Amino acid sequence: MALAVTRAALRDAIANAVADNVNAYEVADVCIQLLGLAPPKNEYDDPFASKRLYVGARLKGKSIEELTELARKVVAEYGDQELSVLLGRLGAHGVSGELKNLIFAADGPKPRIVLRDAINNVIEVVENAQYCLIYDRPLAESGLTWQDLVGWWSEVSGEDGDERSLGLNLYRRLARSLDNDAEKLVFHTYCKRYSAGSFDVPALVPQVYLHYDPYTRRQLGDRPGPLVRQRMDFLLLLPQRARVVLEIDGRQHYAGGDRTADPARYAAMVSEDRNLRLAGYEVYRFGGQELVDRSAAVPMLEAFFDALLDRHRPA
Repeated sequence: MALAVTRAALRDAIANAVADNVNAYEVADVCIQLLGLAPPKNEYDDPFASKRLYVGARLKGKSIEELTELARKVVAEYGDQELSVLLGRLGAHGVSGELKNLIFAADGPKPRIVLRDAINNVIEVVENAQYCLIYDRPLAESGLTWQDLVGWWSEVSGEDGDERSLGLNLYRRLARSLDNDAEKLVFHTYCKRYSAGSFDVPALVPQVYLHYDPYTRRQLGDRPGPLVRQRMDFLLLLPQRARVVLEIDGRQHYAGGDRTADPARYAAMVSEDRNLRLAGYEVYRFGGQELVDRSAAVPMLEAFFDALLDRHRPA
């Protein structure tokens, strides 16, 4: 009974959000193009008579999972507060919007990224693309698994072989992008922990570009850049749009070039963490000192990854 009530409440909230944000002339197109809903079966259904009833009729019979996905699309498009609150109560956490470009694992000079089409949010790597990887496939509700990534790698690399040999080659390519021994330990521990079983586990994606600031530090001068963290050390794209960021903190995260504490640097870092969390990301930090003693670090990392994946395992 509770499921029916929840489904009805979510259906009504979606219909209300569309009705409040879309004029009657556009409702039919929004239902078809944004939400992928079938046209009305009843020729007398008319959004001009009632936008809410028109949208609600299109949503009848949808499962709670389908309604949740549609609600996310509406929130991403219109930012409806009431619907956002309802999604939160349902436990529908995660990042709104669709994955469009995953630029990661650069093992050479920094890529130069331009906004090719500002209207449609199309970006392009115009320099140093050969040093980074770009995953641009649609993201499934299950997130991004090693199996997905290996299948993609087989196509873009042109390599032949079985899944495990392809997976090993991809692992080596990703590892080349890592900056230091601490990052290598985290990556190796995760991959070794889950390599013996199925590849249907979340992929640990290294060195992912989150933002891109085209201005260099020299061009900015004394002005602070608007984007504090351009790259994430690691990203996991998990089921139900959950996105987990892992950061490995060395001295440069809290101290300046003279190795003395830099409160402004630390404040900028934690401020960006808050922004990421408010956008729906989970952020976990490891102090570099935790990873110095390998004999202690490996079991700690294994326990962390097991608990993290168990927390995000679909019910």
